[in-house]
Amino acid sequence: MAKILLLNPSKWGRGITPIWIPSHLAILKSHGHEVKLFDCTFYKDWMVNEIAFNTDNLQYKPSDYANYITLKTNDVFKDLMDCIKSFSPDLIFWSAISSHLHGEGEYVNIQYGHQLIKKLKTQAIKIAGGIQPTAKPLEMFKLFPKVDFFIRGESEFVLCELADNLKNKKKFLPTKGIIYRNNGKVFINPKQDIISDMDLIPPYDYSIFEDQVFYRPYNGRVVNAVDYELSRGCIYACSYCVETVIQKYYGFEKIRNGLLLNASNYLRCKSAKRVFEEFSALNKKYGVTLIRCQDSNFLTIKRQVLKDLAGLISRSDLDIKLYIETRPEGINPKTIKLLKKLKVDGVGTGIEVSTETFRKNSLNRYASQEKIIKAFKLLKESNIKRTAYNIIGLPKENEAMIIETIKFNQLINPDNITVAFYSPFIGTIEQIKSKDMNYFDDYEYNLDGALRSRSKSTLVSKRLLEFYKKYFVQLVIEGVDKIDQLKKKEGIK
Repeated sequence: MAKILLLNPSKWGRGITPIWIPSHLAILKSHGHEVKLFDCTFYKDWMVNEIAFNTDNLQYKPSDYANYITLKTNDVFKDLMDCIKSFSPDLIFWSAISSHLHGEGEYVNIQYGHQLIKKLKTQAIKIAGGIQPTAKPLEMFKLFPKVDFFIRGESEFVLCELADNLKNKKKFLPTKGIIYRNNGKVFINPKQDIISDMDLIPPYDYSIFEDQVFYRPYNGRVVNAVDYELSRGCIYACSYCVETVIQKYYGFEKIRNGLLLNASNYLRCKSAKRVFEEFSALNKKYGVTLIRCQDSNFLTIKRQVLKDLAGLISRSDLDIKLYIETRPEGINPKTIKLLKKLKVDGVGTGIEVSTETFRKNSLNRYASQEKIIKAFKLLKESNIKRTAYNIIGLPKENEAMIIETIKFNQLINPDNITVAFYSPFIGTIEQIKSKDMNYFDDYEYNLDGALRSRSKSTLVSKRLLEFYKKYFVQLVIEGVDKIDQLKKKEGIK
């Protein structure tokens, strides 16, 4: 039996249940390993108050979330060191690939975990996973030199195999999917197989989280919520998305009109029975009433699975509702009925940039204006809350395009609006393009589209991007005629 410390270095300062933690915990415990979590979420001097930041700019509705949580005033480094001394782990692991990688600051956690452990003295083997080693394995030890092993791709079974073979070097080092150094040389082992059947992962175990992690602000109220995945993979290949890095790693690269060809083996989902059992356990054990589904595209999950799940939910007394993300192409009268039966309360849909030709030619995203407008109309008529996701600061995007995106949001009139700074995720087409255009460095640290821009664009300055992040929602509500007045207020010419 091995002792594994899972490290959650999140800086967002609010309840998030990173999906990789309950998935890895479930497998490790099923093999008899002892697991502990060190969670940085609520350390006052470590966190950034993402709730306050995005409430001030009107992306979130005001709530009394701050009254539900208690911030920790201890030094996070000291507490982590004390945890390591008392637990004496054999392995320390952080950062991984799951359906959660599209938001909530998880991309940058490989850096934050490295920042936490690089000054600490420990005999534990330090292991990290995520998009970065999956995309650029040879660069990892230069970027994060204090890490001993990296895992590429999906890491649940790989980490467990490493824990199982901890004392057997002949089995430990050949483990598929890992990167390591030996005598100054970097070794990249063969790829592990994709997890073809998600039901092979035991029921995800959320018991390791402290109670206050489950509190979540949602439309002005505070609810008990978890992040969850029914599926992994996406049939689309948007040029800015981390999904393309995972697709490439597992050999799914053929694309036509923004769609991944032969995607049937890449898009995987849990069985309806398994999902319902997990929903039931979350509701009964933790009082969870909101399931935040982090699936890349909810409506491309196998239709029969969704129908079966809808039947199980509708016949039960479960007090739950779902928040999902999907593309506008999948919204039609039939899928609306299905969403209602699944108790979907809110849908997040990517607008990104309103210029249709730009979305198609630059982002490999083929959703038409007409389909977006129709989707938002159908959702409104069905009383399903609609959130529009927007991006500013993309390569070749100018200020006029940002203003057009604001106007388009006025047209579709979402219930909620978010706007993110473009993030150059390593290994994506847009990241390579933006580096070649000198918009960004080859690798950007501290990358978090919800909180900050790292852009050096000459088309739209960083200061102007910050201006539009701050006033985007207000301009949707009050009109773009306010731009000059607000610029004057901010001292922008």
